[in-house]
Amino acid sequence: MKSPRPYTMTARAAKAEATKVRIRAAAIALYSDRPIEDFTLEEVAKRAQTTVQTVLRAFGSKEELVYDALDDMAAGGVVLRQTPAGDVREAVRAFHDIYEAMGDLVIQRLADEHRRPALKRGLEAGRRNHRAGVETAFAPQLACVSGAARAQLLTILITATDVYVWKLLRRDMALNRTETEAVVCRIVEGVTQKEQANGEDSLVELVGRREPAP
Repeated sequence: MKSPRPYTMTARAAKAEATKVRIRAAAIALYSDRPIEDFTLEEVAKRAQTTVQTVLRAFGSKEELVYDALDDMAAGGVVLRQTPAGDVREAVRAFHDIYEAMGDLVIQRLADEHRRPALKRGLEAGRRNHRAGVETAFAPQLACVSGAARAQLLTILITATDVYVWKLLRRDMALNRTETEAVVCRIVEGVTQKEQANGEDSLVELVGRREPAP
């Protein structure tokens, strides 16, 4: 008996891979709306136009499917675009480009982190990437202070540009994107700009020098 022709095997493999792509996309869409335990493999299969048996054959379980889909998405995910060093508005816009694309999904992963340890590695990588992005985007502002004051300023900037702040403003308070970015820009500018008019120190320097409460 002759072996299947190469093109037949290639077409079969391509079809199988296309099915896996649809399954991953279906899982991500459902997971963006609900925790893993709140949707079924039947829903995944229906969205992906396949069967539960095919889903299980390809990924083993619902949890493994979601983790595989998240890893695959992270590998080719949204990258923070480079902005002019120190440009607050462009930096905030770049961070929010990512959140507008996948912020809700990130929030869902963060909510699941403590219950599902398998998510932790990817989230820790995301935290490191965010810190590095802040250090690059706001390098001139960070260069104006040193030591404990710099460390505190970095913490403030990481917090101000975090996905949770985006969620608070965009989802919980229902601000539009322009309004959201304007608020974040004011926070960042408020802690990085010196009061040139009267010679007062910046807020972060004052806070950094404050004596601890007795």
